[in-house]
Amino acid sequence: MVWGLICGPKVAACGIVISFWGVVMLAMLGIFFTTHSVLLIEDVPFTDEDMHGENNPQAIYNLYNMVGYNCFIAAGFYVVLAAFSFCQIKLNKRKEYMVH
Repeated sequence: MVWGLICGPKVAACGIVISFWGVVMLAMLGIFFTTHSVLLIEDVPFTDEDMHGENNPQAIYNLYNMVGYNCFIAAGFYVVLAAFSFCQIKLNKRKEYMVH
């Protein structure tokens, strides 16, 4: 019996595909947020106080950076999911070669 086998090979392959896309997408979003892309202003959680404060550009830039770092953290979680899925594929391959 193979210990640690949680999901089958198809679910593990699906996890790798989804995590690959998640890493690519969230890394790109993180890069665009940390470079303060104007097109993503609707996704920045700012308030009226941030817009009309004394140092309003710096407050908005800090919010951009915060969202960008959150995207990088989420991409890291997808890397962990990819590693887990890869281990599940390896365990399923090992199970195929075992004699019952």
